[in-house]
Amino acid sequence: MRGGRRVLVVVPARGGSKGVPRKNLRPVGGVPLVARVGSLLAELPFVDRAVVSTDDDEIAAVAEKAGLAAPFRRPEALSGDRIGDLEVLTHALEASEAADGTQYDVVVMLQPTSPLRRAAHVEAVVTKLVEGNFDAVWTVGITDLKYHPRKQLSLDADRLRFYDDRGGEVVARQQLDPVYHRNGAAYAISRSCLLEQKSILGRNASAVVIDEPMVSIDTLEDFERVEEALRGRDGGAS
Repeated sequence: MRGGRRVLVVVPARGGSKGVPRKNLRPVGGVPLVARVGSLLAELPFVDRAVVSTDDDEIAAVAEKAGLAAPFRRPEALSGDRIGDLEVLTHALEASEAADGTQYDVVVMLQPTSPLRRAAHVEAVVTKLVEGNFDAVWTVGITDLKYHPRKQLSLDADRLRFYDDRGGEVVARQQLDPVYHRNGAAYAISRSCLLEQKSILGRNASAVVIDEPMVSIDTLEDFERVEEALRGRDGGAS
């Protein structure tokens, strides 16, 4: 509990993965991705309940061994690769409340594919959401100005043009305001934002800016990047 609000952690980990088969069970630093999230719970004493949202019995077993609960299975309708976070989190919240006979006020999404997250990142988004009374707080990274939206191009039917019509006005970096990208480390979302606004961002959102590298794993190369980062972090400790 944080600030009188009950906190539910949801770890979305479906069994299917097109990029890397069985990705959520693949180890980094010798520990399966989904189990790494479970091991982080020991550093998050304010969490009231932590569940894995999965359609896969093997993932559920590994998650439970690591300290996550698996009181339900994600239905097939929510297990495809085109299902959004909103639907998955809403189902997990409602299923957890039904199983536990209680109401949770804050939902924290911790995706297994962001194994470089630290407990401090999770605590920061929850604290900011509660103390600032925000609908949602996400961790983000600062986007290199070389990749600023106003410097991007589109190629349509072999016609090259600026993605943003204002792109032609940019002659110096100083003309560009900072922009940010979601880095996947942690998301804190209020219950009302999910169920009433039906959004994971909401009308009143904020962010915690992380200035250290984060990797959201999609490919085998990403696994290699994470392994390298972990080796350089306190001699390999996470």
